[in-house]
Amino acid sequence: RSFVTTHWSVVLAAGHDSPQSDEALETLCRAYWYPLYAFVRRQGDSPQDAQDLTQAFFARLLEHKYLGLADPARGRFRSFLLSALKHFLVNEWKKAGVQKRGGGFRFISLDSETAETRYQFEPAHELTPEKVFERRWALTLLERVLAKLREAYIAAGRVKLFDQLKPTLLGERSSLPYAALATQLNMTEGSVKVAVHRLRQQYRALFRSEVADTIANPGEVEEELRYIVGVLGS
Repeated sequence: RSFVTTHWSVVLAAGHDSPQSDEALETLCRAYWYPLYAFVRRQGDSPQDAQDLTQAFFARLLEHKYLGLADPARGRFRSFLLSALKHFLVNEWKKAGVQKRGGGFRFISLDSETAETRYQFEPAHELTPEKVFERRWALTLLERVLAKLREAYIAAGRVKLFDQLKPTLLGERSSLPYAALATQLNMTEGSVKVAVHRLRQQYRALFRSEVADTIANPGEVEEELRYIVGVLGS
């Protein structure tokens, strides 16, 4: 796999004075901000306060005031983000109150308009804020993998094939026999099987790549994959 600038290890290795590090951190923050919003909401904050707190946290983070909390020994972006957010809430929010929008911070677009709509679909039963964060982190990662895979099929002019075969990636094989898919796609059953095999290979490669982007130590990718799969299956 080629080394890309969105990798978490770039942030850790480049330190505080590299434009490459800034870009990598901002890219990762844009991708995984919602799990932190869900964490703040589950602690009892209102939608408006949760949006303000999440936005203020990322603004402070991107000003490099919390990068010093990153622990390369743990090496997980999700662990760093949650630890830094907790530190922020205790030492900034309780001390100074909620920092409203426009208070001198450099903001990034976090799709706050849909945040609360998404939050309404979180489980109603009593999950701890940490469990909500872990669950949403895993689902956000899965959503990104599927979105990237669909984009690749769009670029190849095969989006209809992807949309028809996508359920085979999500454990819905029994409701979609290959013969029926072949009829829908005007393909032979054998061709559908080959297409599903290739789609699954691409999915696994992208899934691993997405996980690797949030891990500093390549040796921990397998462990993180098992964690994500376990959370998704719980």
